[in-house]
Amino acid sequence: MEIETNGTRIHVTQRGSGDMSLVFLHYYGGSSRTWEGVTSKLPDRYRTVAIDHRGWGESAAPADGYRIADLAADAEGVIDTLGLQCYVLVGHSMGGKVAQLIASRRPQGLQALVLVAPSPPSPMLLADDERAILTGAYQARESVEFVIDHVLTAKPLDAACREQVIEDSLKAAPQAKAAWPNVAMREDITEEVASINVPTIVVSGEFDKVDRVATLQAELLPRIPHAAMHILPGTGHLSPLEAPNEVAQVIVKFVAAIENKSAMCSTPEQVPGCFRSSAK
Repeated sequence: MEIETNGTRIHVTQRGSGDMSLVFLHYYGGSSRTWEGVTSKLPDRYRTVAIDHRGWGESAAPADGYRIADLAADAEGVIDTLGLQCYVLVGHSMGGKVAQLIASRRPQGLQALVLVAPSPPSPMLLADDERAILTGAYQARESVEFVIDHVLTAKPLDAACREQVIEDSLKAAPQAKAAWPNVAMREDITEEVASINVPTIVVSGEFDKVDRVATLQAELLPRIPHAAMHILPGTGHLSPLEAPNEVAQVIVKFVAAIENKSAMCSTPEQVPGCFRSSAK
């Protein structure tokens, strides 16, 4: 499905149905396909909406507009266009930073936030040579394979999944590949994140080398004091691909607990009564 929003065309993949929607935002290097292993394990009572960020997957690739606020505006436009009135944001890595900014604005209908190996809200500090390596990581098949094996994963991916990661990484527009390490990764949204007031869970891989458990404990959890952390044993940064069953189970358990606390939006007329956390 293609949606025109925020001056560009965004590709969206949907499955399931129901009043509760789960909106998935992918990592730097991925696409909506990154989430297929997770969404296929979720109950059909949840409507899932997986978005290709601009410049990635099947979405259009405008010449500019790759800051966190731009990616957030794209996702907000998708949510508005689809008329999602009761939803949970699920963001992975770069998509996790985008999800944090959206949640900080306290949009109507947002019920909870799932951050999977998220990039923290503070700028990621890299030496110039490290930034250059990251910028060039997705330029050739050999460099993508090196990153998969030595940076992104702690568990081997099956052949089909590995090929998908390579294809998605190489397919992205040059401006999208360059924007994350050189622009969006450096952005500071720590002040905004302090406004997040919905239930939040942070899902971290035990052996994540990109957004390490210790980094998230120092840079993210203190800024969302009501957030809980769940650590996936033996898992690296690509947990939606390395451990899709486990990620799906965490999401189902977390969302079900929220549903049990309050009647969720079964009809549009009930939206004003949707659960809202009182945490500040």
